[in-house]
Amino acid sequence: MDPEIVAAAQQGDALAVDRLLDELAPYVRRLCALIAPATADDATQEALLAIFRGLPTLRAPEAIMTWVRSVTVRTAIRLARQQDLEVAAEETLVDRHDSSPEGLVDIDDALARLPVSQRVVLVLRTREGLSEQEIATTLGIPAGTVKSRLHRARAAFREVWES
Repeated sequence: MDPEIVAAAQQGDALAVDRLLDELAPYVRRLCALIAPATADDATQEALLAIFRGLPTLRAPEAIMTWVRSVTVRTAIRLARQQDLEVAAEETLVDRHDSSPEGLVDIDDALARLPVSQRVVLVLRTREGLSEQEIATTLGIPAGTVKSRLHRARAAFREVWES
């Protein structure tokens, strides 16, 4: 990401803002689709809006991708949790994780079946290649918590995949 474009966007240059958001949109969309698959479009829009609104407060333009990742992950987690609560309220007798294996098409489907807290650490570790410390920083939790969530997430993923 070109720091000059970021700096121009921070100063209100409409063309720079448009270019910046166009360049960031595929990355934001991909993260949202992995973390909040049921609400990926809404999460993408909300994350891009949060990025737009927060852009003037970004102190280091060269750190934009780290900042964008944090904003996107937080937004996707929030919307995924809201969706999970809505689904849980609608499904009082049926556990959605017990659905038939025929519906499991690929890895993304298996990820979508995990709880948000497990899904997000697994996505950040395996898809984004972040270290446990980087994940801890992104999520604002201790590295030990990340390590235990990763362990549980891997076990849960295996269980979903093999069911």
